Amino acid sequence: MDPGPLDAQITFCYTRDLETTARFYEEIVGLPLVLDQGGCRIYGTAGSAYLGFCGRPTARRPEGVILTLVTDDVDGWHERLAARGAAFEKDPQHNTEYGIYHCFLRDPNGYLIEIQRFDNPDWRSGR
Repeated sequence: MDPGPLDAQITFCYTRDLETTARFYEEIVGLPLVLDQGGCRIYGTAGSAYLGFCGRPTARRPEGVILTLVTDDVDGWHERLAARGAAFEKDPQHNTEYGIYHCFLRDPNGYLIEIQRFDNPDWRSGR
């Protein structure tokens, strides 16, 4: 018997300071808060994809994690976030190896955030 379809996707990350993280994602990035569970907050990103943060006093600086937000308007997001005080590690530029246009910044926890556009607009058709 096949199971039913998946309804959504949530990526959860840990943070030592949930309030600072919430301010960053709500006020600087502007993601809508979908659910406040007290110790965890879930934000909508696109369609049925979500990003969640849970407060954990022992959370460490993440290594090897990239939170990628895909948009056709990388430059617009770069300008918006920079105007709201976000410091970028890498300004928008093309990456020919992967066929993308992207930039990088970090959230208050040290998570690397990539704002990215695929050069091939049909990238989703590979599913």
